Amino acid sequence: MQSRLKRVDIINDRATEDTNRTRFKILGSISFSHFLNDTIQSLFMAIYPLIKGKFQLSFVQIGMLTLCFQLVGSLLQPMVGLYTDRHPKPYSLAFGMGCMLIGLLILGAAPNYGTLLLAAAFIGTGSSIFHPESSRVARVASGGQHGLAQSIFQVGGNMGTATGPLLAAWIVIPFGQGSVAWFSLAALLGIFVLSKVGNWYRRRIRECGDRTAARQAFHPDLSARRIIQAIFILLVLIFSKYFYLASFASYYTFYLMHRFQLSVQSAQLHLFGILFAVAAGTFFGGPIGDRIGRKRVIWVSILGAAPFALALPYANLAWTGVLAFVIGFILASAFSAILVFAQELIPGKVGAVSGLFFGFAFGMGGIGAVVLGKLADQYGIEFVYHLCSFLPLLGILTAFLPDLRHHPMSGRH
Repeated sequence: MQSRLKRVDIINDRATEDTNRTRFKILGSISFSHFLNDTIQSLFMAIYPLIKGKFQLSFVQIGMLTLCFQLVGSLLQPMVGLYTDRHPKPYSLAFGMGCMLIGLLILGAAPNYGTLLLAAAFIGTGSSIFHPESSRVARVASGGQHGLAQSIFQVGGNMGTATGPLLAAWIVIPFGQGSVAWFSLAALLGIFVLSKVGNWYRRRIRECGDRTAARQAFHPDLSARRIIQAIFILLVLIFSKYFYLASFASYYTFYLMHRFQLSVQSAQLHLFGILFAVAAGTFFGGPIGDRIGRKRVIWVSILGAAPFALALPYANLAWTGVLAFVIGFILASAFSAILVFAQELIPGKVGAVSGLFFGFAFGMGGIGAVVLGKLADQYGIEFVYHLCSFLPLLGILTAFLPDLRHHPMSGRH
């Protein structure tokens, strides 16, 4: 047992601090797979206007679909991450993409609301397996540039999230629900790419298996109480970010259609704009955090969005697009910095920490979709954006995070 723990410890720490070059080919493969994974997720949410009309669903039922696949991901991801910290599974990534494939096929043929929920569960299961282990692979391939590696990994997912509405507008809306099954080809491609990544990851595990290293359960310069407090604050910041972003992912098209009388396809193109901004912000957040410190990035990316968020409900169509783009860009820069910050607080638990934060983000997105859907049914869709505009103010809690910039374990700060 002791030798197994040492072996896993090396995979999570020494291997990730390898003096070799950053493995951009592996990071590119993981990012591309993340693109495919999140394209499928985003496509599912982007066709909500189609299935809402076809199955006569309420906003609460739409929110329940989001909750279903994100709650599955929220519950499974920490468990998957905790398990793979001790028992790395190089080919679990390809298996997760297989679950996404099954979800797509079910979604394309779903005859009723119950089957839609089943499809959502499979999509959520696939994501819950993919995210913690792929985040670990990104760290292993980082060559010590952890923020950069997480940003490369994350930007693929955000680009996929942005692409989903375009595919919905160009393919699914014109050709109907059955056309969703065509995207199973993307899942098959993802399985192939992730199998290759699994081969590389298995070799890395073997290479590092004969090394030994001492481990710290927590960051050595901070007390356990201080670290738990910091983790709690980071989770609150994740709540503010993803609860707000849930309003865009699930209801932004409805908001634009209601307030500005846009068509479904025009609203989908506006949704692409904000999701593209999220992708761009994600890319810059990690490497900037490597250089100037992750706490500074978190400060700007959460609290900095507040003025634009507060102005959004009062803007005309043109300014709504501009403000939404800026909000998405600023908010998105937070996640890579938050995730790496948490990984440095609890070194050696990359999978568990990644699973916790990805899972919590999924859960907040799902719960947010249901809560905001209920509010939209009861008070109107515009009320949702008035309420959510105050969420970035929670960024003030960043002041209570420890400063890791001068700690030797904090990487390239």
